Amino acid sequence: MTRQTTIKPYLELKELETNYRKATDPVERSQWKIIWLLAQNHKVNEVVTVTGYSPGWIRELARRFNRDGQQAVGDKRHNGVGATPLLSAELQGELAEAVQHPHADGGMWTGPKVTAWIEAKTGRKVRRQRGWEYLTRLDFTLQQPRPHHAKADEVAQAEFKKNYQIGLKKSKPPILMPK
Repeated sequence: MTRQTTIKPYLELKELETNYRKATDPVERSQWKIIWLLAQNHKVNEVVTVTGYSPGWIRELARRFNRDGQQAVGDKRHNGVGATPLLSAELQGELAEAVQHPHADGGMWTGPKVTAWIEAKTGRKVRRQRGWEYLTRLDFTLQQPRPHHAKADEVAQAEFKKNYQIGLKKSKPPILMPK
């Protein structure tokens, strides 16, 4: 026979119900409901049926509440600060400045080139994708240089551009048809 999961009486039943009814965050609301039901001496299996949470999680929440009181209730994921960024704000600014100019090899900046720059500045081994991620954070997009035609005739190109512009001015606006 399993023993009953009990809740320490930090709050009265009415206060637990009020906290449950007033909670706006869905995670916090369901946790208050679990605590409220357990405080009414409902068995864990009954609370599982009502809430849909697993018995293990319900018992864990009860242990937390008994240990920490009201501070145990709520979505703790909101408090996560996340990992420290790979590049500090200073290095991010330095990278933003560096990519404004051609790369040392004379070509355009690419993901692998930015990765190499990051590795040189931080002394850490970095995955190749990080270079592309930092480029996209700086609003860079995929670029491909236009092809250079070795046999291009500059006079013919100038003539084409001149006639093309004249043709654009003479063209009629499109006719709009009703739906």
